[in-house]
Amino acid sequence: MATEQLPVVIVGAGPVGLGLAIDLAQRQVPSIVVERYALPRPLPKGQNLTQRTIEHLHAWGVASAVDAARLIPKSFGIAGLTAYGTLLGPYTHDWFKRGRVGAYYAQENDRLPQYETERILRERAAEFDAISTYYGWSADAFEASDTGAKVHIRTHRGTDERTLAARYVIGCDGAQSSVRQHAAMAETREDHNRLMVLVVFRSRALHELLERYPGKSYFNIINTEMDGYWQFFGRVDLGEHWFFHAPVPFGTNAENFDFSALLCAAVGQEFDHEIQHLGFWDLRIASVNNYRDGVFFVAGDAAHSHPPYGGFGINTGFEDARNLAWKLAGQYAGWAGPGLLDSYSAERQPVFVSTGRDFIGRMIEDDRAFVRAYDPLRNQAEFEAAWHERSKGGDADVLGFVPNYVGSPLVEGAEEGSPSARGTHEFRARAGHHLAPQSWSDGRKVFSALSADFSLLALDADACDVEKLVRAARALDLPLKVLQDTRADGRELYGAKLVLVRPDQFVAWAGDAAPTDALALLRGCIGFSGYAQSPPL
Repeated sequence: MATEQLPVVIVGAGPVGLGLAIDLAQRQVPSIVVERYALPRPLPKGQNLTQRTIEHLHAWGVASAVDAARLIPKSFGIAGLTAYGTLLGPYTHDWFKRGRVGAYYAQENDRLPQYETERILRERAAEFDAISTYYGWSADAFEASDTGAKVHIRTHRGTDERTLAARYVIGCDGAQSSVRQHAAMAETREDHNRLMVLVVFRSRALHELLERYPGKSYFNIINTEMDGYWQFFGRVDLGEHWFFHAPVPFGTNAENFDFSALLCAAVGQEFDHEIQHLGFWDLRIASVNNYRDGVFFVAGDAAHSHPPYGGFGINTGFEDARNLAWKLAGQYAGWAGPGLLDSYSAERQPVFVSTGRDFIGRMIEDDRAFVRAYDPLRNQAEFEAAWHERSKGGDADVLGFVPNYVGSPLVEGAEEGSPSARGTHEFRARAGHHLAPQSWSDGRKVFSALSADFSLLALDADACDVEKLVRAARALDLPLKVLQDTRADGRELYGAKLVLVRPDQFVAWAGDAAPTDALALLRGCIGFSGYAQSPPL
């Protein structure tokens, strides 16, 4: 039985696992990726790609390929519509207009089925010698030690076997993660006791019916009967292919339920369609309590799962990959502090908990409260006034969704708090928050100028302050790129002369002058906790 050894084995080659492998390869960290499916599964999910996700895809060198593969014109964006009662009923309003926050990100949002994104990432991964792939292989057993792990793999439904040895094993293998189950990582679940159906279907007629809603890519329906849960239509392409999620009675299966009638009732009239796929899932919000257990980590759906409300899933998983990759690379390169890898869970886990509680869970509760309080058949005038007020608040979920690491052990000088998905979008450089883009004097966007490692924006900063931070980085063998420019042409909005930017484009620290102990600052940002006062450089 052959044995291979690399720093990282990634179990699961969905978009999150592939993104992680690519990010590591760009940082010269070799990995092996194991995936049980030889080809991407053609199920339409994970389609709404936020501006932040396109920043990741740009960093991985595939943003242009994703844009070129788009199946829906850019004029449609990823904006949605909410309807009451039925999709063709009299009450609708716009919902989740992510374009409202575009100025705070370096890329525009996009839309593509997950299987297409995965195909593009597979092609990109094949360009790296540092990535070895086992497509069509399953990981079926694990052995851990203090210095690493062995992963036993075999051809999916086959007999060929192999053993892989790695320092770390990352589970990116979905909600039924074998890595998570082996490590016995505890989960916290909020079960909603709802069985949901996924219907994938083809219908030109529905496209023609919905031309009355130009530029919309997805549509959710609320009514009293569903008590706050959604019926949800989404375009796969423009004109032909669709998916639909909805609650159904427990015990429903492909043989005992009229799904065509369900589709037509949700739309509000009969229409021609061809059902191509049915799938069932339980509606719940779940999060692993700690994303690390020794040499095992989880990311994406292996770490957290939730209903497809608001398109958070794939985007949250990509942020997991981006956060974990640079920390594994720091460990591999030797400059990581002892707390750097633990900070992955400390930062990412509470952000997802907040996403589930403050956005997905609150959407359900808000919709439940609305449909219980207002009914056009009971009091039409009261309903219409409340519906009008509701339509004006449709941007709150976009404007307030600001994942941040305030309170992280790696963030210096931030306000009090803990990592969360709630916040405000600002151009000001705030410790623990994503860096907003600005143009550089030479015409580049700052994201194009940033290092893949740490970067220091020096905007009319004192040369001695810059040198103090550079010397501290050199003492730690920490790669640091200095970007000098003026505080003009929008860069003054950062509100600081010095901005330390992490490899994942979050602000680690900002100020007008270097701290007295620059070495202690940088040590804190890379996982040295409880450090003593450092001697002057």
